[in-house]
Amino acid sequence: MKLDRLPWHLLIGLILGIGLGLLYSWIISPVSYSDTPPALLRSGFKDQFRVVIAAAYLSTGDIDRAQVRLALLGDPDPTQSLTKQAQKTLAGGGSPDIVQALGLLATAIKQKDTTVPVTASTEIPTQLPPNETPPIIATIPLDNTSPFPPETHTPAAMISPVSRPTHTSLPTIGAPYVLITNETICDPSLPEGLLQVTISDAANKQVAGMEIINTWDDGEESFFTGLKPEIGNGYADYVMSPGVIYTLYLAAGSDPVPNLHAPSCHAENGDPYWGGIAIEFRQP
Repeated sequence: MKLDRLPWHLLIGLILGIGLGLLYSWIISPVSYSDTPPALLRSGFKDQFRVVIAAAYLSTGDIDRAQVRLALLGDPDPTQSLTKQAQKTLAGGGSPDIVQALGLLATAIKQKDTTVPVTASTEIPTQLPPNETPPIIATIPLDNTSPFPPETHTPAAMISPVSRPTHTSLPTIGAPYVLITNETICDPSLPEGLLQVTISDAANKQVAGMEIINTWDDGEESFFTGLKPEIGNGYADYVMSPGVIYTLYLAAGSDPVPNLHAPSCHAENGDPYWGGIAIEFRQP
């Protein structure tokens, strides 16, 4: 049986065509990217982009500009992306400053999204019977620097400079948190010496990425909220060593909570065990 002759000229031409195409596209005229939108970046470069945005926000406090920059990344939920990156950075042993910056920016966006918009000025509507002279109505501009929420406006004659109603959309960066709860927990189902901390903002929403600092006579250690979202975004815990007395405070600002130690508890059968402590902070 006679074999057909192979079309070597076609095969050689195909190989030469592929080689010349690769030579042209890789060496002679490679593809050059310019003005590439951030949404097309690889995930690692997007993470760096978020860190820079968070650092800029902490420096300027401009939440609107931060949101515009985050929108360039094309994330479906920028707040969730910031929170996940903060958790990933913390789990990987990254910088606590980066974790806190990402967490604070995520919190600020959540608070801004839940803030009711207020107009620049408010006038008091007045309904009068016919033939009655209308009184003078005060137009009161709102000051965006005060931490007090907007209130019902009254004529200027009845307003003192101290109680003047004002509005702000965000809490002051680094505003101190107030201790709400500090109680002993005797629950044998929990790990012994468990110190549980919950942190909420002024809207009573839990805050992720908050640094908690625990100190004792010869040491100091930080831990962060948000690593156990199944319990709460603002939840964090720490296992205390029996016999060690701790002092706890928040890096974002709070009064220190001294004299924390694992309490002695007893089970129903009388067996002793080390209990825990539950602490809650809230931003005023």
